[in-house]
Amino acid sequence: MVETICQSCSMPLNGEEVLGTEKDGSKTKEYCMYCYEGGEFKQPDLTMEGMIEICVPHMKAEGMSEEQARAILNEHLPKLKRWNKQ
Repeated sequence: MVETICQSCSMPLNGEEVLGTEKDGSKTKEYCMYCYEGGEFKQPDLTMEGMIEICVPHMKAEGMSEEQARAILNEHLPKLKRWNKQ
């Protein structure tokens, strides 16, 4: 089974409760509720570098070193739908 991840922050989308919403209130399968709501990004002006700064503390809280978290994010975020067009 392929794990689905948020195409903005790379958070695993494990369950309906973490899915963001479209304008009509339906759940999106592409983004999490922390990044996307009502068909729009919650922080539309956020850069990929800004997203890394938001994600690193959460990854550290899960037991990862800051260096490891930054390396993973720098490798994976550019491949995600939100960032790969920049």
